[in-house]
Amino acid sequence: MPEASETNPARIVADADVLVADLLVGDSAREAMDEIRGHSWVELVASNHLLDDAEAVIRDLAGDDLAAAWREKIEALRVEVEHPEGDNPALASAYHGRAAHVLSYDEGLRGAEASATLGSRLNVSVKTPDGFAALFDAESLYEAVEDGEYPGPDQDPRT
Repeated sequence: MPEASETNPARIVADADVLVADLLVGDSAREAMDEIRGHSWVELVASNHLLDDAEAVIRDLAGDDLAAAWREKIEALRVEVEHPEGDNPALASAYHGRAAHVLSYDEGLRGAEASATLGSRLNVSVKTPDGFAALFDAESLYEAVEDGEYPGPDQDPRT
């Protein structure tokens, strides 16, 4: 099991609600996800359980074709992790993928009680997408995790 101190600040988990909002709503979820997709050195971490949850909602709201196309695209983007059945997919993805950030609209994950519970086992920041987008500083993060001068976004976030 990874230690909390081993988290990677360039690894991010987007909860199923954020993944769905990115695709179907846009707004701050898309802004946050565009930051992730726009930088090759920033990694989206997700388990199959997490993607299954998002895909099921997309299928219910937008149909099989869009859900299948989304799944194919997100599979190519994410760093896959495994976790035990029954674990919270976002938190388990963060823990097993050594991610330092979780994006979620779930107040239960962002509350003080959850932070106190997680703090001893998982050094992770849980934020809403708008909170993440407001605080994300790619240049500072690049300097912390990579060598050299920040090159700016190096990928098209919409491809």
